[in-house]
Amino acid sequence: MDLEAVLAAYDRQIRRGAQADSAGVCVERVGAVVRQTGAAHDWNGVHWADVDAATADAVIAEQVRHYGSLGREFEWKLHSHDSPADLADRLLAAGFVPEPAETMLVAEVADLPTEPVLPEGVRLLPVTDAAGARLMADAHDVAFGEDSSDLGERLAKRVLAQLTETPDTIVAVVAMAGDVPVSSARMEFCPGTDFAGLWGGGTAPEWRGKGIYRALIAHRTRIAAERGYRYLQVDATEDSRPILQRLGFEQLSVTTPYVYRP
Repeated sequence: MDLEAVLAAYDRQIRRGAQADSAGVCVERVGAVVRQTGAAHDWNGVHWADVDAATADAVIAEQVRHYGSLGREFEWKLHSHDSPADLADRLLAAGFVPEPAETMLVAEVADLPTEPVLPEGVRLLPVTDAAGARLMADAHDVAFGEDSSDLGERLAKRVLAQLTETPDTIVAVVAMAGDVPVSSARMEFCPGTDFAGLWGGGTAPEWRGKGIYRALIAHRTRIAAERGYRYLQVDATEDSRPILQRLGFEQLSVTTPYVYRP
């Protein structure tokens, strides 16, 4: 891959050209910023900002006012190639809190396996309704612990809203060991672009290292290929990054969510 060209296409198509991921949210370009605003369970935040050292502080303050007026927590999704170079410091000074950085990886769909290989006793269950979204929340809890259950609930509400309102933008699946959800994942589409995004994949501790994460990648790759997408993109944790790189994913950037809580 020409990584520089792929990164430019990603910025143009996915960030500057961001699309609403459910009917209840608004994506708008306001001055230098492309941002999404929705309900509390939706993702609220800044996709893209065309700022420099002279304009960044004022633009940051305007976003704080916008989301603060709605009582919304929001995220400024900072990428390591964004400018100005001290944008992270400016966000910190404005009261944002960084969450763990993730490595932004990309691979060509045509280069990835498309046949999921699951351990014995595990099957993949497509998520299509409220019951499936509930299983996703349960899988999130067993993967990350009860302390993250609120995030799992918000995720389930968001997934259900997308499945109901904009079903062409999402595919979700739960890995089931018998009647117990042990992992879940989703893929989000931006129609008219080259990119599909992979999210989730956290697995219950006792099921890790058995190939479930790789199977979820293959399952979603097959669907992306069927729908004509060229690239898969992942914001990878340090747990998943080595697996993805062994599959052929390459690094484009590093992304850090900077969160502002009013």
